[in-house]
Amino acid sequence: MMFPLARNALRSFKIRSIQQIRARQSHKKHSPDFHDKYGNALLASGITFCVVAWIFAATQIGIKWNLSPVGRVTPKEWNDD
Repeated sequence: MMFPLARNALRSFKIRSIQQIRARQSHKKHSPDFHDKYGNALLASGITFCVVAWIFAATQIGIKWNLSPVGRVTPKEWNDD
């Protein structure tokens, strides 16, 4: 009996607090901060850097990947002796 009562109280508290936060945010002017100004550019440059670094690592520094032995492994001659 106590659990549903507590659950309903918490649920109404969460909804009320979310509604209050939205009301507060809608009343104040939203000035762009650092993330609004530079967020997308930083994200794009970070992704570009990581992709370029992985391409360089995969192609230029001579790592022997050994992905598949197909075509490189040949069976030995059968020996009946």
